[in-house]
Amino acid sequence: MACAPFLRSMTFPTQEKDIIKNPEFRFEMEQLSGQPLSPCVVVNGLMLADISGEELEGYLLENGLVGSSEKTTDIPLNAPCSDEQHEAMIKMKL
Repeated sequence: MACAPFLRSMTFPTQEKDIIKNPEFRFEMEQLSGQPLSPCVVVNGLMLADISGEELEGYLLENGLVGSSEKTTDIPLNAPCSDEQHEAMIKMKL
């Protein structure tokens, strides 16, 4: 889940698919990525499998899809969300 908070911090539209609540999304992810590890992110049709927020940020910067910023955030790029953060995200969706 390390990518989900990072993606929510972006200013462009994203779509999150919960592979835990929806087995069809897990199957889709495994078919597209060729492996069972998450998170996986599709950027412009390219599957980036088992990627951290830090790796995703690097990919987006290297490919000119986002620009660098001096802004700081409390969103971890190199670690998953805590159980408490994950529960809070679930409650926000309800």
